[in-house]
Amino acid sequence: MAGRLCLPELDLTCAICCDIFRDPVVLKCSHSFCAPCLQQYWSPSGHGRDCPLCRTQTLDDPVPSLTLKNLCDSYVQESEGMEETAGDLYCDPGEECPVHGEKLKLYCLLDQEPICVVCHTSRKHKQHDCCPVSEAVVDAKEKMKSALSSLQDKKAGFDKMKKNYEDTAAHIQVQVRFVERRTREEYDKLHNFLLAEEKANMDALKREEEQKSEEMRQKLEELERNISSVSESIKVLEEEIALEGISVLHKSKKTLARAKCPIEDPVMAPGALIDVAKYVGSLTFRVWEKMDKIINKAAVSLNPNTAAPWLVLSDDLTSVRDSDEKQKLPDNPERFDPDTAVLGWEGFSSGRREWEVNVGDNTAWVVGVAKESVARKEKVSSVLKNGYLCVYFYHKMYFAGTSPLTRLNLKRNPRRLRVQLDCDRGRVSFYDPENKTQIYTFKHAIAEKVFPYFWVGCQNCPLTVEAVMDVEEC
Repeated sequence: MAGRLCLPELDLTCAICCDIFRDPVVLKCSHSFCAPCLQQYWSPSGHGRDCPLCRTQTLDDPVPSLTLKNLCDSYVQESEGMEETAGDLYCDPGEECPVHGEKLKLYCLLDQEPICVVCHTSRKHKQHDCCPVSEAVVDAKEKMKSALSSLQDKKAGFDKMKKNYEDTAAHIQVQVRFVERRTREEYDKLHNFLLAEEKANMDALKREEEQKSEEMRQKLEELERNISSVSESIKVLEEEIALEGISVLHKSKKTLARAKCPIEDPVMAPGALIDVAKYVGSLTFRVWEKMDKIINKAAVSLNPNTAAPWLVLSDDLTSVRDSDEKQKLPDNPERFDPDTAVLGWEGFSSGRREWEVNVGDNTAWVVGVAKESVARKEKVSSVLKNGYLCVYFYHKMYFAGTSPLTRLNLKRNPRRLRVQLDCDRGRVSFYDPENKTQIYTFKHAIAEKVFPYFWVGCQNCPLTVEAVMDVEEC
């Protein structure tokens, strides 16, 4: 029905017989007629060789019109098919060429559109590369399958990222709760310390007050007795002085002896007052000195956002150990995975820093520094060329992370390791702080920020970052 829809039935009708063209021919004037009808029209008893419509005389023989014949045949077939198939009033418009009425059997590769065999010989598609429609359909489906697969992969990636975002949002809440709890604990620790210090000071003040107040009470009682005794002696003397005659002589000896009774003059003893300076003098400094002893002064705090999912960090972020269980943590770019590593929180690109690591009985560890740009999502050897400046302990052997590794022959197994980083001089040195012996020194320019680095493969004994116990140069 595509031909009928695009071309009215009148255009397919012979002007002589008023029926659908049979073996149509076209004259030079472009008018078409059935060949038998035209020959009958031109019969000797009829008209001359003129066009039945425009009367234009022609000397040339009519030319058969293959295109018009195909259109008419298709129209007739469709009309017959309509009668045989009730309900099928129209065929798929995309099956036939809208211009020529032919079936679309070819696919123009240049113009990327289906065409008929007549289109193939037309000026528009002449000499264009074509292929059968069936092949083009297969190729198109393959391309669509490839595009579908690509979109499905992209959607899977989006779904994975969405899940990671959701996990990250949930983990943010976990982190907030953790920070709130730890903050309260640390401030409670400080508050309790200050309250205990305040109570101790007030108790000491109370004890001193009671002690010195009791001493003053005793001194006052003794002084009252002395005053009473002296007052009595004064009264007796005054009475006897008022006597006359020999009676004065009789009583004077005893009275004078009583008046000469040794009574020490009252003297204020030192230290009688409250030692105010002891309690309030430099109070905050003295409290700070005591507080300093209970404060964790580790030079490095571990960054939990970089810790591999298998690692377990202490609440104060100073120790780390390995485990068998992989925690459900967001796959953020900073996190090491699968390497069981973690970085320090603060990075350095200038100046000098040092910290100590208590390795204890840990059986597998790596300690040192790592560049900020190190790969974190693949398992790589921690060697110099990959951005690590570290010392290793593995299989009861010590190595320096050069390329290739350098075996270190140590006289004793250090239980603590001191790391000294000098960014300006390009030095990373490792020492045993107990005997102040050098283990190894990297001489490598620090061109980018570096972070303290810890790798641990032991579950029983953690690595613990501690403050440098002395300031003496190793």
